[in-house]
Amino acid sequence: MAVALASCVRDDAGPATTHATRRAAAIVVADAASVPRDVDALEPIDAGGYEDLLADVRGTPLVVNFWASWCEPCEREMPLLAAAARAHRDEIQFLGIDILDTPEPARAFLERFDVPYPNLFDAMGGARDAVGSLGQPVTVFYDADGDVVAKVDGELSADELATHLDAITA
Repeated sequence: MAVALASCVRDDAGPATTHATRRAAAIVVADAASVPRDVDALEPIDAGGYEDLLADVRGTPLVVNFWASWCEPCEREMPLLAAAARAHRDEIQFLGIDILDTPEPARAFLERFDVPYPNLFDAMGGARDAVGSLGQPVTVFYDADGDVVAKVDGELSADELATHLDAITA
């Protein structure tokens, strides 16, 4: 049996840019200390921190997207995720986790796509690995009970996004 895996491969981080930190426009669960309030905070997270975060946001539907600034499929899907976060900001918590990257290009990526939700930084990919994935992008959809409703390994389509958003808010 052969298994084919598609993932991004890093080539060059590119030039670093800086900008003022932006506040998250999407909801941030009030008592979720593990969720940053700033879009560009890129606070560190690992597999254990990811489990703590999931416990903190229980009670609110959650979309977690694992991405990297050098990942072309991540670039193509990010506008869809940013628009969905704006459209559902009062009912769904969106969270990004930048993996295997460096903060400067990651912040430039967030600014370029005007990402309105908080992001964390997983330098080693441990949080992504904890959800059972090897590449990126990966998007995981949790219902308000904290149960995984869907996981998409690879680039997310607009139809898949709409279907899974409906499922976690049903």
